[in-house]
Amino acid sequence: MKFGVVVFPGSNCDTDCYHVIDQVLGHPVSYIWHQEKSLKGYDCIILPGGFSYGDYLRTGAIARFSPVMESIAAHAERGGLVLGICNGFQILLEAGLLPGAMRRNESLQFRCQDTHLRVENAATPFTRRYRPGEVIRMPIAHGDGNYYADSETLARMEQEGQIVFRYCTPEGEITPQANPNGSLGNIAGICNRTGTVLGLMPHPERCSEKILGNADGLRLFRSVLAWWELEQEKGVASCG
Repeated sequence: MKFGVVVFPGSNCDTDCYHVIDQVLGHPVSYIWHQEKSLKGYDCIILPGGFSYGDYLRTGAIARFSPVMESIAAHAERGGLVLGICNGFQILLEAGLLPGAMRRNESLQFRCQDTHLRVENAATPFTRRYRPGEVIRMPIAHGDGNYYADSETLARMEQEGQIVFRYCTPEGEITPQANPNGSLGNIAGICNRTGTVLGLMPHPERCSEKILGNADGLRLFRSVLAWWELEQEKGVASCG
């Protein structure tokens, strides 16, 4: 299985994602410059965190027009895996690959802190190494993480299991105090209808080694590998 990490002007978490795939998981991975148009040979595309194009206009609003985004949309349409982390999540929203929108944090403050997350859907390719309802810990670092969707969209997402992670207390309770950014329904991560495109504001790549004091994020990447091995046993061909 081969991973690709997209690099936009202003990305700053691309190296961390590359490190986890290459050094921790020991799997093939390459950087993909945002002007690339071919994703041939890639199975999972990662849009990392950062400040693409300096966050001008809105977070992700310019990056969505990068040449690579058309290829990523086609990759997702074929059932290929796409993971958007923080700014990558914001770009996926702007590109229409995930529903909803991102707003400034309710506090208008940049929040850099650990958060607790409750796993709402453990059946996606990205979460099958977690248990439903399990509480995990991941760090956040953003000023625009206040997720929003209209009531009709939110109801459909709830019904179809598209809410993947919610901010919670260490005991797993969904409370306003556990919500670091005002996100609707304490939503921290969502997926598309088939579960093959995931966007989340917390950073799993920053908690994927014990030396960092927390390895809860590593299971997200191991979930992808487990899903891929199962797909290969079924005889499913590469999407790249």
